[in-house]
Amino acid sequence: MNVRKILSILLLAVMVLALVACGAPKPPVTNQEDSGKKDDSSATGEVTSITVAGNGGKIEQLIRDEIAPKFTAETGIKVEYVAGLSGEIYSKLELQKNAPQIDVATFTPGDVVRAADAGLAEEIDKANFPNLEKMNQNYIYSDYGVPIFGYTVGISYNTEIFEKNGWEAPTSWNDLYREEFKGKTAYPEVSNAWGHAAYYNLVMANGGSLDNIDPAIDQLKEVAAISDTFYKNSTQLLPVIQQETAAISILANYVVTDLYDSDLPIKMIIPKEGAPLQSLTAVVVKDTPKKEAAEKFINFIIEETSQEIVAESGFYPVLEGVPLAEKYEPVIGIKETDNVYTPDFKKIAEVHEMWIERFAKEVVPELGKKVN
Repeated sequence: MNVRKILSILLLAVMVLALVACGAPKPPVTNQEDSGKKDDSSATGEVTSITVAGNGGKIEQLIRDEIAPKFTAETGIKVEYVAGLSGEIYSKLELQKNAPQIDVATFTPGDVVRAADAGLAEEIDKANFPNLEKMNQNYIYSDYGVPIFGYTVGISYNTEIFEKNGWEAPTSWNDLYREEFKGKTAYPEVSNAWGHAAYYNLVMANGGSLDNIDPAIDQLKEVAAISDTFYKNSTQLLPVIQQETAAISILANYVVTDLYDSDLPIKMIIPKEGAPLQSLTAVVVKDTPKKEAAEKFINFIIEETSQEIVAESGFYPVLEGVPLAEKYEPVIGIKETDNVYTPDFKKIAEVHEMWIERFAKEVVPELGKKVN
């Protein structure tokens, strides 16, 4: 065989191989390859699962164990739950901004404001959430989130310790620094959402405002003086209450009900100056490809049957007409005469760092001065 014939055969072989390669089917590009998120849609394109991020503990248990299974049974859509603190979830959304892996995020109010400002949450189309009209309007504070679990922050106290010592029950935010409570407090620090809620109410009760702490600086120093420490979070704070070392504390109602269920003699009051009515709020993550399924899940949580589960768990139901569980009425019930209001969460977010700085410089140095 001559050289020309050999070259012709080789060239023909190369052309055949090239044609085969061009005609071969390419593997499909899945969500996992494209964005790091697994492909969880059916062959018809129907969404079969969503990812929900929210707090751990009681909130995780309520969503993962109670609400999500019922949602899956009704819709066929599975719920993957990612637990974390509200601020941690916000950070995850920032990192995933260009390729969301979370479809629904639940936040405390301050982080809803942050998420909206940072373009991490979809603006709510109220037409897609008909139960918003049936909701207690005090819970609605943002166009970027849907309230799902109601709560407030009030003064909680051990009824047996109070009775044993002959102490009058607290009625005012100014009762936080009664000298008889020295060494018997379990107060969170101002960076904690519960602590900040209590202290800005104390400030406003004494003529101050969110951006003016001065009228109540002496009262805040007295709060510190009768306290051994300020607690960073509930993990540090709750053992002190459970061991009945503390007689008085600042807690959210859903934590009070847990303590009550564990046979601790505890009660929460709404101070006469008022208390902030808040909610754990669900947002649809900006640019999620599963927006419709995400909205469907949020709608499921604010249906009457789901809100009844919420009420039985010690949260306040956000839907009008759904009552708090009867067993919790004497413990955390809000009376018609109680003053509850919707705080200015945007302003709170603006001044929060200033409050932390001033507390560190002016209030924290007074800790424990009247205890020993």
